[in-house]
Amino acid sequence: MAVVVPPLSCSHHRRQPPFRRPTQKWNTQNSLHIPQASLFPSTQTPQTPSLTLTNTSTHQFSLHQKITHLCHSAKLTEALKLLQQEFENGSFDSDQKEAMGVLLQACGHQKDVNIGREVHKIVQKSTQFRDDFVLNTRIITMYSMCGSPSESRSVFDQLKRKNLYQWNALISGYTRNELWFEAMSMFCELLVMMEFKPDNFTLPCVIKACGGILDVGLGQAVHGMAVKMGLIGDVFVGNALIALYGKCGFAEEAGKVFENMPERNLVSWNSILSGFSEIGFSQESFNVLREMFIGEDGMIPDDVTLVTVLPVCAREGKVEMGMMVHGLAVKSGLSEELMVNNALMDMYSKCGFLSEAQMLFDTNGGKNVVSWNSMIGGYSRSGDVDRTFGLLRKMQMGSVRMKADEVTILNVLPVCLDKSELLTLEELHGYSLRNGLQCDELVANAFIAAYAKCGALSPAENVLYGMENKTVSSWNALVGGYAQNGDPSRALEVYRQMTDLGLNPDSFSIGSLLLAFAHLKSLRHGKEIHGFVLRNVLETDSFIAISLLSLYIQCGKPFFAQVLFDRMEHKNLVSWNAMLAGYSQNELPDEALNLFRQMVSNGIRPYEIAITSVFGACSQLSALQLGKETHCFALKAHLTEDIFVGCSMIDMYAKCGSIELSRKVSILPMASAASSSNSHNSATKLTPLTPSQHQGSMKDAATENGVADVVDKKPPSIDPFEWHCAQSYADPVQFLKEKSTCSSTSPADTRTSISNGKHPVEEGGGHTST
Repeated sequence: MAVVVPPLSCSHHRRQPPFRRPTQKWNTQNSLHIPQASLFPSTQTPQTPSLTLTNTSTHQFSLHQKITHLCHSAKLTEALKLLQQEFENGSFDSDQKEAMGVLLQACGHQKDVNIGREVHKIVQKSTQFRDDFVLNTRIITMYSMCGSPSESRSVFDQLKRKNLYQWNALISGYTRNELWFEAMSMFCELLVMMEFKPDNFTLPCVIKACGGILDVGLGQAVHGMAVKMGLIGDVFVGNALIALYGKCGFAEEAGKVFENMPERNLVSWNSILSGFSEIGFSQESFNVLREMFIGEDGMIPDDVTLVTVLPVCAREGKVEMGMMVHGLAVKSGLSEELMVNNALMDMYSKCGFLSEAQMLFDTNGGKNVVSWNSMIGGYSRSGDVDRTFGLLRKMQMGSVRMKADEVTILNVLPVCLDKSELLTLEELHGYSLRNGLQCDELVANAFIAAYAKCGALSPAENVLYGMENKTVSSWNALVGGYAQNGDPSRALEVYRQMTDLGLNPDSFSIGSLLLAFAHLKSLRHGKEIHGFVLRNVLETDSFIAISLLSLYIQCGKPFFAQVLFDRMEHKNLVSWNAMLAGYSQNELPDEALNLFRQMVSNGIRPYEIAITSVFGACSQLSALQLGKETHCFALKAHLTEDIFVGCSMIDMYAKCGSIELSRKVSILPMASAASSSNSHNSATKLTPLTPSQHQGSMKDAATENGVADVVDKKPPSIDPFEWHCAQSYADPVQFLKEKSTCSSTSPADTRTSISNGKHPVEEGGGHTST
């Protein structure tokens, strides 16, 4: 599970200090002294004051001190009773005012709105304190901290006189409760009245509200106001602006505010670090963390710093950096913090270091549901079904008794996406229904997708039609499920049901429908969807563009796909692979090789799918030399261990007439020697391989049909053929550049080469197709 980083903004650093227990000064009068002889055996009088115990029977604490002590002990009910008793006596003084203020503040921090309401009633009954500015400000703040901003507004509206502190308390309360538009409305009302000028407490709250509605333009207007009012140098205003720009993806503006701040505190560094992390600027996040230590400010990171940078390490797979952060947490004494421990577990599990994550999990004495979700998600991502469900059961049994939440279900579902796990998926679905977890939209959509992956589309429909609020994402999950399971007609029917309800399809809806038409080879319907895409200016979406490529390729129109491909502004690896596979599938090997040459010249590194398509093109052309060059390129790129690359390479050598090379490749250590040997037998139609030629292979059902007896032996550590290929044939530099043909090129051939646009008809190359 991904660890959720708390938003960094001014709300975490209020001007009003949190409730603290004041230092008690003991009065030496009327106190009971401990006998001096019991502490100091010698007769000499000690220089330090003697330790005393207060005689509570004779010493009288003030009401403020008593209330403070009870609030510190979380005894708010007793504090209220004491306050009520004092007011029944009819005495009103400043000590009672301070006591009420302390109790109101404690009610806000402990979110006890009922006690707060009783204190509010006492204030209302008192004619002396009814219109007190300080107490009314505390009451407004208390209600907002207890999650009741409507009561805060009611108190505010009933005030006969208002000051800026009460305006700030109400705006801050709206911001705290994420009522962004209400906060902006009150700010505009404050400006219109022109009675008070916003200060360095008002603006951070308003800037946070701008970030809440993701309105960077409005935030920039408040930024300009801060400049004109001379508040841009305030550290709280600067921190709020950094958080705003980072949340809205304006990294450059956030960096400028950070660099121009005359004073930076730890919150400033955490804000810029969080902003870069949210935008996805991983390297910049690491640079900021490094600058925190070696820069002039010399900041010592806190737990917020660590839980901000650890998800970046997990996202980028930088486990070394994560280990450094772990060491920093240990040295700074923060590794025992639950939030830091959970972030470390999440980082290690996402980087594949499950043993380290398990060690942290076992030594964590205060596990919460986030801790369990992190470990369950780690084992789920690794495909370990037994440990995933073992942790899920352990979480709810024994002394733990921790209830699974929506995130738990979403973490477990990835191991249920196989038909063999359908029963387990149904059990998990039943658990979520019993515990009311399917009410969450993400959980319901995930179950629809999981059932579709398992081929159980009827339960997937039941989940969808049982949802009260069906969104486009919910319908997309079912449309995509029918498209993936080869039922495009039903996918189209579900799509029409969605549009009949007035829901507008998004890119995933269109893409899934195009894939369904591609499976049907229904070019007419596909063109209609293409027209819809053009009318709604959706062709720039990468998923839709690749789905259109697949449609035209599957329908036997690769040149239509080429036109779309050429118009794409941002071509990614998936689009290149789709076109390569399309040319190979439609038996256009020359175009496939030309596109591959263009791909590598543009700096796109080909992976297994692209290499497999090139081997297929070489097979169709019977171009052995091109195949050898591609084989060398695959060796240099460490792609030959992939099972599909290995099988296509064996098939290429066999179809090019080089049976000996096909035999030699089939005995190399690859992802699966059994499948490689099967590919060799199928392509060459030869007699079964001898045991020496079948080194390292595993006997499977396909091999049984062609090989009567297989003897498993360990393959050699290095194969002479592989070494010869790497030394004698094309170099990757030669593969990427346009050079002259090698000296063995026959002048009689006119075919294009990967290196220079021509390739020879080699010995044993067989017949070349046109």
